[in-house]
Amino acid sequence: MLAILQALSSGPRIYDHGASALKDWFADWKLVLAMGGAAIAALAMIAYAFFRPAVDEKEAERKRRLHLNQIGRIAEGQVVELVEHPAEPQGKRKSLFGIGSRPLADLRPRQLVSYSYSISGVTYHTAQDITGLESQIRFERLVAGQSASIKYDPSNPTDSILVADDWSGLR
Repeated sequence: MLAILQALSSGPRIYDHGASALKDWFADWKLVLAMGGAAIAALAMIAYAFFRPAVDEKEAERKRRLHLNQIGRIAEGQVVELVEHPAEPQGKRKSLFGIGSRPLADLRPRQLVSYSYSISGVTYHTAQDITGLESQIRFERLVAGQSASIKYDPSNPTDSILVADDWSGLR
């Protein structure tokens, strides 16, 4: 028994081994620098995910219409129907520390025009929210079956518009 106690007391202690390993690890300054840089990058990505500005859906749609109006090709199509949907209440945006503020909701009914068009033998059916573009459209003249010009993205024919801020395919 005495021999075992002498062997345990003369050998390296666990905490000494751990401390020396930690000193060796910190001695390699390149590794410490790389790990510190990775930690900072990870924290920056997490902070960006929580604090980035919210995407304004109306502005994104306006930019999409502008882009399609500039690059779009024109195809012949027809109006399928005009549907009015009641305004949807917008949920509150959550932030990291609770509920964030949101601009006042647009409580106007949503005007959707459903239309179809064919490109290279493929027929597409889609709809566009034309709320806010009333200056380009005469609702009293808009009827199902009416012919219209459609602007579409040649690289993605499913992306199309019937009405833009400064263009209308309705006749």
